[in-house]
Amino acid sequence: MGAEISLSDLSPGIKATIVALHGGHGFQRRLRTMGIREGKTIIVVAKQPFGGPLVLEVDGKRTTLGRGMARRILVRWEG
Repeated sequence: MGAEISLSDLSPGIKATIVALHGGHGFQRRLRTMGIREGKTIIVVAKQPFGGPLVLEVDGKRTTLGRGMARRILVRWEG
């Protein structure tokens, strides 16, 4: 079994599986409309400097997400 960490702590280029979204209904709905939901494979493509957003890839689509939101997404990776 892999380690479970916050998405914001995941290194670029590592594939992980989304385990949980920690937040209210609106937060979870917003993420799900972006394709970010439990069971999906996600990759951090890049982390912008100085606490900037993360560039993510889910289902072959890239999107950006702020680090505050990324901290509330729990992922499991094999490492």
